Amino acid sequence: MRIEPEYKEPKTILNKGTGFLSGYTHSLNPYTGCAFACSFCYVRQMPVSLFRQMDWGTWVDVKQGAAAVLRRQLRTAKKRGAVTIFMSSSTDPYQPIEHKELVTRSLLEVMAEEPPDFLLLQTRSPLVTRDIDLLKQLEERVRVSMTIETDLDDMRKLFTPSAPPISARLRALTQLTEEGIATQAAIAPLLPSSESFPQVLRQATNRICIDDYFNGDGSGGKRTGRLGLASLYREHGLEEWYHPDALHKVVERMQDVFHEGEWFMSPQGFEP
Repeated sequence: MRIEPEYKEPKTILNKGTGFLSGYTHSLNPYTGCAFACSFCYVRQMPVSLFRQMDWGTWVDVKQGAAAVLRRQLRTAKKRGAVTIFMSSSTDPYQPIEHKELVTRSLLEVMAEEPPDFLLLQTRSPLVTRDIDLLKQLEERVRVSMTIETDLDDMRKLFTPSAPPISARLRALTQLTEEGIATQAAIAPLLPSSESFPQVLRQATNRICIDDYFNGDGSGGKRTGRLGLASLYREHGLEEWYHPDALHKVVERMQDVFHEGEWFMSPQGFEP
């Protein structure tokens, strides 16, 4: 898919944490738009996407000069109290354009020098391992949350064909964990998976967070429903997975492998 980047110079980069992110003082998005174009992404239903005259996944705004803006805002915010940051809430900080633009890395460089009290780094990209050197400098102040919705790559291809392969994400998560960086696997939203999914995740991390469309989209599943996902599940004979009961099935499987304090339900698992 061809991506049309635009370059913007933001006046602010830290946004107040609200709603789902109310446990954080701020959210931080290095880009606007996301080339991974996941079929279930809630941002598809937000004004930033609806008012754009281009399909979601075909455009990305690159925030030039973001590091300088963050440095200024971060210093001011830290004078007022604790600073906890969720990166990112409406884009993937390690989508393909990050290879070239390095916006996310520049922001981590600032945070290594001016550490927030906590940073949750949410991604589905193995590119995050490139920045292990900076993540280590943040020590206990950072957790990398790697989205791994399923262990079945054919399900990944069905729902998120432009996203990185599951095997690559698992290798990246394992590497981060072995490097001593706090990690978790975010099964969010959960997709059809195999019975061995818990064992697969256990080899990569000791913490998981589980979520589904009906709890995680902020509207009891209505916002996701408008994306037409129900028909996609029906078309492929997966109706049982597009139901609240699927969450209970996956939780039961995970509880056999992950103990109390190692598995969480969203939003608890994303809290600082």
